[in-house]
Amino acid sequence: MTGAETTQRTQGTQRLRLARVRAFTFVSFVSFVLSAPQALFAQMTGAPTAGYKREAGMTASTVPAPLREIGFDQNIDQLVPLDVTFRDEAGRSVALGEYFGKRPVVMVFAYYDCPMLCTQVINGLSSALNVLSLEAHRDFEIVTVSFNPKDTPATASAKKAVYLGRYTRAGAPGIDAGWHFLSGDQPSIDRLTKAAGFRYVWDETTKQFAHPTGVIVLTPDGKLARYLFGIEYGPRDLRFALVEASAGKVGTPVDSLLLYCYHYDPMTGRYGFIVMRALRLAGVATVLALASFIVVMIRRETAGRASL
Repeated sequence: MTGAETTQRTQGTQRLRLARVRAFTFVSFVSFVLSAPQALFAQMTGAPTAGYKREAGMTASTVPAPLREIGFDQNIDQLVPLDVTFRDEAGRSVALGEYFGKRPVVMVFAYYDCPMLCTQVINGLSSALNVLSLEAHRDFEIVTVSFNPKDTPATASAKKAVYLGRYTRAGAPGIDAGWHFLSGDQPSIDRLTKAAGFRYVWDETTKQFAHPTGVIVLTPDGKLARYLFGIEYGPRDLRFALVEASAGKVGTPVDSLLLYCYHYDPMTGRYGFIVMRALRLAGVATVLALASFIVVMIRRETAGRASL
């Protein structure tokens, strides 16, 4: 073996050792990050218990009387009564369970002559549906339920026609069969709204219903899964809620991966990015890349020795 060959072999061995030391140091750091106690990174995890209420952030005396009674009680993982009956937009008597069983359900509470908030809620949902890659009736069902016992199949049908006309997404013909507008009597309305945690009141002064704004996503078997608050719903939040409610049966593997890095916050009704989970995922990927690099280097060194 010549002096040049000896020098090259020594340099190669030193580079490999240096790579191993760096890899060991980085793996040790990543292991520390992966094992860091969750208490160091305060995140609200898990679902709220039944009866969870969003606080308004102000004293009761400063809130108008009707507004003190309204809101969402997030009855996560509780079942809605699937045997309760309503009338669909065609006047047919239907059990709520007819819309469950195969796909997750987006439920909206609204009354069809509402002059303001109900329209904005459905407008927000309609806007999200126009850009959502998942399709109604193929991937999920939408059930809009009136909480005004004076609503009829005729008013439900008229409201449905308006929103079908606003649905502009091409190539998704299932919207007609996948979006249902229901009306019913007071006992049916009371059973469903109570189970769903939807609290509303009649305001005698304004002659209107006071009610919260938002949509609810339920599992195929009728369990309350996610509440999305407000009058606008990001397509990402709606998609994540549907993927979670379906237990991964709709969406793609990428959605499941993204959900590892996003967490549903019941205080906001939105999905937020979790830095620690993203770091862990990146750490695992880096460790795998380093392991592959070390294996390649060892094989090259072994092959080099064999050739000498």
